Amino acid sequence: MKEYRQERFPAAGPLPWLDQSDAEEQIARKVSRGELTDEQAARCREWRRDGFVVLTGLLTSEYLDGVWAAYERGIAQGTVILQPEQKIEGDPLPPRSLDPHLRVRELDGLLRHSRMLEWSNLLLGRESVPFQTLLSHKGSQQKPHSDSIHMTTYPPGYLTAAWVAFEDIHPDCGPVEYYPGSHRLPFLSSQALGISTADFRRRGYETYFERYEPAIARLIEKEKLRPAPFLARKGDVLFWHANLIHAGSVRRNLALSRKAAVCHYFARGAVCYHDLAGTLADPGRVGGSH
Repeated sequence: MKEYRQERFPAAGPLPWLDQSDAEEQIARKVSRGELTDEQAARCREWRRDGFVVLTGLLTSEYLDGVWAAYERGIAQGTVILQPEQKIEGDPLPPRSLDPHLRVRELDGLLRHSRMLEWSNLLLGRESVPFQTLLSHKGSQQKPHSDSIHMTTYPPGYLTAAWVAFEDIHPDCGPVEYYPGSHRLPFLSSQALGISTADFRRRGYETYFERYEPAIARLIEKEKLRPAPFLARKGDVLFWHANLIHAGSVRRNLALSRKAAVCHYFARGAVCYHDLAGTLADPGRVGGSH
């Protein structure tokens, strides 16, 4: 395949188990056979209904302090490269970094943490492959979007993101917002929006800003979706569905940090690709080098 685009794949499955029409019956059977605890079953039902789950206190404060300290050392030593950004007057916080787990052993450990893998495996219904990390000191203020426009899979839906809170999240710092139930909407592809791979190669994310973001805004209005903030406590982890619409809310106080990591996972055996560029996922991002 020369271009990896959603429309170029055949309409075949299987869908992830919690997206299937009989998911409720599958959950009940797994509980009766002792394959799921009551808590796991409850989280699976939440995932099916809302497109996300919040796992309170999944990681300890002491563990996260050690991981963040290693990340800060990587920045200070120049091992971790921060992404360029347009500076906002009065903003004292540094930019975010993409895939620092490739340079910081402790972050690779977070991506592969047994509790993170346990939940990603359960929610995807398959063994999950740790794929990507994004670390930030502050809120992104990114407009509503679904991860599937950036990274998607064939069959669709075999990708999940996990947002890890390294500190208590203040309402004024620009918390993550999610739109419950939006994961059930159709996947919105680049081709459907008239974004060709040639457009993306030539103009980059200008085409995304011009076509994708307005389309998502119209969809939110049409479906009367309402955002909910993730006001996490340190150690909480938010897992969300590949097609869940989410955003970074406005930073009302620029001095407030929002220390967090986003870890991405896709199911082993699925094709993971970048729909905008029409290219396969970079295998170099699957961790392991330092």
